[in-house]
Amino acid sequence: MSLFDTTYDVIVVGGGHAGSEAAAASANMGAKTLLITMNLQNIAQMSCNPAMGGIAKGQIVREIDALGGYSAVVTDKTAIQFKMLNKSKGPAMWSPRAQSDRMMFAETWRNMLEQTDNLDFYQDSVNGLLFEENKIVGVKTSLGLRIKSQTVIVTAGTFLNGLIHIGEKTFGGGRAGEGSSTGITEDLVAKGFESGRMKTGTPPRVDGRSLDYSKMEEQPGDVNPETFSFLDTKPLAKQRSCYLTYTNKEVHELLRDGFDRSPMFNGRIQSTGPRYCPSIEDKIDRFATKERHQIFVEPEGWNTVEIYVNGFSTSLPEDIQDKAIRLIPGFENVKFFRYGYAIEYDYFPPTQLKHSLETKLIENLFFAGQINGTTGYEEAAAQGLMAGVNAALKVQGKEPFVLKRSEAYIGVLIDDLITKGTEEPYRMFTSRAEYRTLLRQDNADLRLTPISYNLGLASEERIKRVEEKKKKTQRLIQFLKETSVSKEQINPILEAKGLAPIKQSMKLYKIAARPQLSLIDFEKIEALKAFIILEEIDHKIIEQVEIHLKYSGYIEKEKANADKLNRLENVIIPQTFNYNKVKSLSYEAREKLTKIQPTTISQASRISGVSPSDISVLLVHMGR
Repeated sequence: MSLFDTTYDVIVVGGGHAGSEAAAASANMGAKTLLITMNLQNIAQMSCNPAMGGIAKGQIVREIDALGGYSAVVTDKTAIQFKMLNKSKGPAMWSPRAQSDRMMFAETWRNMLEQTDNLDFYQDSVNGLLFEENKIVGVKTSLGLRIKSQTVIVTAGTFLNGLIHIGEKTFGGGRAGEGSSTGITEDLVAKGFESGRMKTGTPPRVDGRSLDYSKMEEQPGDVNPETFSFLDTKPLAKQRSCYLTYTNKEVHELLRDGFDRSPMFNGRIQSTGPRYCPSIEDKIDRFATKERHQIFVEPEGWNTVEIYVNGFSTSLPEDIQDKAIRLIPGFENVKFFRYGYAIEYDYFPPTQLKHSLETKLIENLFFAGQINGTTGYEEAAAQGLMAGVNAALKVQGKEPFVLKRSEAYIGVLIDDLITKGTEEPYRMFTSRAEYRTLLRQDNADLRLTPISYNLGLASEERIKRVEEKKKKTQRLIQFLKETSVSKEQINPILEAKGLAPIKQSMKLYKIAARPQLSLIDFEKIEALKAFIILEEIDHKIIEQVEIHLKYSGYIEKEKANADKLNRLENVIIPQTFNYNKVKSLSYEAREKLTKIQPTTISQASRISGVSPSDISVLLVHMGR
């Protein structure tokens, strides 16, 4: 049965963070797109913590924004607190993070999607995929509808055969209060796909009116909060504080007593959970000598009393959760809104994908988000955007869009998934990026907006802002290089900082390169002050210039290293290349290369089990 006369260019299955970005991207590139989700009220729902960004994740959100995605704009419009993390470290480590109003976040996402041209919506559950030989041609829904499409993006999150665990209770569901999705996994496995199971969890939500904040440490936002988007969104004029408290020995002992009733310890959950966001019982077990763990008390919005208990993710029975949490300072009289739970779901090892996120087995079928073994809104949204772009390009008969590791954290994320795979929920960290000095959160617009504009994603407004930022940055650098200051002007500033005075006039550029100084220290130098006012230089331009002054040597060195790696990216491996015929390759290398089918020598070099000597052999066979 079909009530849809249209054959869509792109169907997006799932309306979470991956699905929302995928639908926005494909529609904005001119592809006739249909977003199918089980509940239109839950588009871009924050299923876990009410926050966007964080270590490395903030860089990803800035990159999504630079590429024309919606996540940063929605975050700015719905934020209740903003923090720039890691400011005590170098700029490569600075990471923006914002607490969001959960309900406002989902509402704003839906409103922005509804204002997007070329995008239709339909509420139903997809329980099957339509194939013609090894090509996807549409989807089947629970109402029996068959909807045709040239491409399909599956962004099913935790819903594929989702199973929720609370203590000894188990029931089907993709999220608390919502059913699971069946049929898609079975169709894909029948087509030869390998699937697996993963686990994630969520903590209790409690009534903030029942907490004693006087026993906790207040965690306010930044004094001068920034924004996520490079567009003209407004910084917060007021913010809501979070709070910090700690578990203790008594909490740990009580939780341990319930381990025999925990699905994670009694064998009912055998799938792998996120290493870097473990449950409270997992933390107590793995870090047995640690006497306390941090608990972040995070408000869910401006006008709600609901509190997210970050750090207390658990699947223990509700009576254990209730008793244990009351032993945490400030939680003595707590009232629960809902208990924590764990959820198991199907995923598909991402080595079955191309770098475009199209599957290798089925043409025109794309995967994005937790179906690829990742965890986190930001990682999911990034994949959704890239899948949406590449589905639209596929329909348009154009080459896929793939970001290199030296171009974006998004490139690192996808390359890690495709070349290394993952057997546990993958989370992005700055340490995963070998070129993190290049991939800073402050320059994502300079790196990616020109590319996005050429794709048709970034608006005229975006590209004009980037060009203006670049011009002003260059003009300020040139001014500093050309302008000298006398020792009479600069020595009082240097001496106030405990620095050695200069003996003769010197260019501002050279003095400002000193790590102990910032351009703000030179505010009394009239020539610089006049230039900043005349050229309308804002704090973001000053930040760009200071990073250039102090880190240009490191940046140039990293660029040179990236250029060397990119030479290997240009050595293409033919799709028909038979690794089994190259007997000088190790057996493991032949096996891994045949399975993953890298498209370049550089990608091959990053596959686990492929040694430098194997790469040398391949280079010889490629005529290098």
